[in-house]
Amino acid sequence: MAATATRVARSGILKLPASGINLQRTAKLSTLRDAVNGRKALLAAVGVVGGSAAGLAYALNESVKASDLTLHTSEFPWPHSGIFSSFDHASIRRGYEVYKNVCAACHSMKYIAFRNLIGVSHTEEEAKAEAEGVQIRDGPDDEGNMFERPGKLSDYFPSPYANDNAARSANNGALPPDLSYITSARHGGENYIFSLLTGYCDPPAGVTLREGLYYNPYFVGGAIGMAQALYNEVMEYSDGTPATASQMAKDVAVFLKWASEPEHDQRKLMALKCIMMFSLLTAITYYIKRHKWSVLKSRKMAYKPVR
Repeated sequence: MAATATRVARSGILKLPASGINLQRTAKLSTLRDAVNGRKALLAAVGVVGGSAAGLAYALNESVKASDLTLHTSEFPWPHSGIFSSFDHASIRRGYEVYKNVCAACHSMKYIAFRNLIGVSHTEEEAKAEAEGVQIRDGPDDEGNMFERPGKLSDYFPSPYANDNAARSANNGALPPDLSYITSARHGGENYIFSLLTGYCDPPAGVTLREGLYYNPYFVGGAIGMAQALYNEVMEYSDGTPATASQMAKDVAVFLKWASEPEHDQRKLMALKCIMMFSLLTAITYYIKRHKWSVLKSRKMAYKPVR
């Protein structure tokens, strides 16, 4: 009788709670599995929609570029375009000479001071001489009058015009842009500057320009108010470099690139130092991780139920 009761208890009564627990666990696992699958499907749908939208935007952008009438610039092999390449400082000095002798007649660089040239293209004595070669309007003096004095290192490059209205009046209504950040403000940067300065040509058939305008395919619309400024031997370099139109355009483009990003060389030098430092720290971190975690990762855990 006792044996029969034991068999019944084992087969029925004792199995009911366990069966209920198993059903509950199975239901929970099924719910979690459905949630995970639903999340994966949602992420996949979002990825497909996002990728399609990005592809459509790119295609529309390229189609707009293809229909644009402006000639896009080429990528030129600038000496500073490498990952860790610095500026050609001799070219910066020649570019300053081009700006001083040609561009400064119409364009200002009101955010660049003479002191910024020190250690880049000129020595301190040379920069002082450049500053003293211009007259800076200052004042008022003790009597309340404005006066002119020789420039100092702290002075910024003088503007060729007193104000914007005077600049427009002298250029047939066109306002010459300030060149301090021109390579950052124009699509193409120094490539655009070089192409624009060397891209003047006769207008194609069917294109008529107003008086005072010139044709340049790299300028938006093709009609530009600035006449061609760079010709062969229009000036002489102090270092004896042949002053061809392309050489002057290249040098002034490098100078304007430096004016827009004077921290260019220091930024790349800092990046090189950071790469070297973090490479060493990564190696040390990896070694410590392997040393400290080798015991934890290689241990074996076993579960022994208490009977």
